[in-house]
Amino acid sequence: MKTLYEATTEAIGGREGKVHSENSPIDFNLSVPKSMGGNGGDGANPEQLFGAAYGACFGGALQAVAKNEGIAINEEELSVTATIGFCKDEDGFFLEATLDCYIPGVDVKTGEDLVEKAHEVCPFSKATRDNITVTLNLLLDE
Repeated sequence: MKTLYEATTEAIGGREGKVHSENSPIDFNLSVPKSMGGNGGDGANPEQLFGAAYGACFGGALQAVAKNEGIAINEEELSVTATIGFCKDEDGFFLEATLDCYIPGVDVKTGEDLVEKAHEVCPFSKATRDNITVTLNLLLDE
């Protein structure tokens, strides 16, 4: 295994604290949403951060798969909207994710194939596989 890149980010004070990373623009406060018993302040929360990271990584995986398959896609309009749920059941807390993928200019079969293949190669999908429920959606133009 060869490590291509490492990032170090520190979280201080838990969910109502602060996060910052070395040599990058990540430096902001965290807040707990009101629905989770917090004050709903203007800081981000771990689910938003995870969703942003997963969505960006999955979008990169879609681009890589399309390139590998020789499929031209509009990379400027490609989008992945990640909705991360913080859930609770009788066993405790857990996460779930929904990825809404918009790949303009491809037909349904091609789009679904790209999404499935991206899910196989995306490092975040690999990390979550068999650990959380991930729902994949292909968004279509009306």
